[in-house]
Amino acid sequence: MSDALLSIRELCVDYITGDGPVRAVDRVSFDVARGEVLGIAGESGSGKSTIAQAALRILPAPAVITGGQAIFEGKDLFAMSEAELRAVRWRRVSMVFQSAMDALNPVLTTREQIEDTLAAHRSVPVARKPGRAAELLTLVGISADRLDSYPHQLSGGMRQRVGIAIALALEPALIVMDEPTTALDVIVEGEILRKILELRRQFGFSVVFITHDLTRMMQICDRVAIFYAGRMVEIAPSAELRARPLHPYTQGLLRAFPSVHGTEEELKSIPGAPPSLRSPPPGCRFHPRCDQVIERCKTEEPRLVTLGDRRAAACHVAEAKAKA
Repeated sequence: MSDALLSIRELCVDYITGDGPVRAVDRVSFDVARGEVLGIAGESGSGKSTIAQAALRILPAPAVITGGQAIFEGKDLFAMSEAELRAVRWRRVSMVFQSAMDALNPVLTTREQIEDTLAAHRSVPVARKPGRAAELLTLVGISADRLDSYPHQLSGGMRQRVGIAIALALEPALIVMDEPTTALDVIVEGEILRKILELRRQFGFSVVFITHDLTRMMQICDRVAIFYAGRMVEIAPSAELRARPLHPYTQGLLRAFPSVHGTEEELKSIPGAPPSLRSPPPGCRFHPRCDQVIERCKTEEPRLVTLGDRRAAACHVAEAKAKA
């Protein structure tokens, strides 16, 4: 993609265990365009959060990046020194973590956490910090009189908004949001998603939005990438993915979520469970759960191939149908 802000190329991440390495992310490649909202979806354990943390090089042990590149604004994040990374993190790319209660410091007020971020990553005059903190809080829909509140004094939705405010503090070009609405009720979730889109239109930043809720994702994302057992199995514009999913796993995910619009349909879960990453099945990793499996799927690993404008899938069946 010529206008890519972030390009992930052949990313591999292993978890080092006493019984040897376990490949959690396997040769993943994708681009994020400037101003785009890219969704990353999949079941728990598919590698979504690992990919996000790897891109920012904040993976906790025992995870190790074992291959690939993360080209951000023309420079490989994986080749940067810690000093170079510090100049990029939060200034050019920031992150909203999955659980705001865990991500925020419980002994610091909202004001202190925002001002610490400003001080750590940009030289801001002392007199300017309180005004900037109040400005950021107001921006995400929280009254400035909550600046001196501690995280436990805020609701779940307000804590998530504080996390978004901190991520916006230095006006980055890219914000990675790792399940930012987890454990929130649907009303608050909707409010936060609308606020994210409003801020994106206002500031023009790109977003990588990670969730397991495919229905919600397709409401706000320009494109969606589907992951299964550490690999990307499909990527497409949201509208096309909703109307005509190509991979059987994507089709199964869509059948498992209620539709926000349209006719009522019976929900159907995907049978079975994701494979162990320590010993994944040969061929297509989804084939033991697939209702369209053919013999080739059991022995030959499918490649991610282009099957239309801006869309691709890693599926022998979908590839055969496209060539028919």
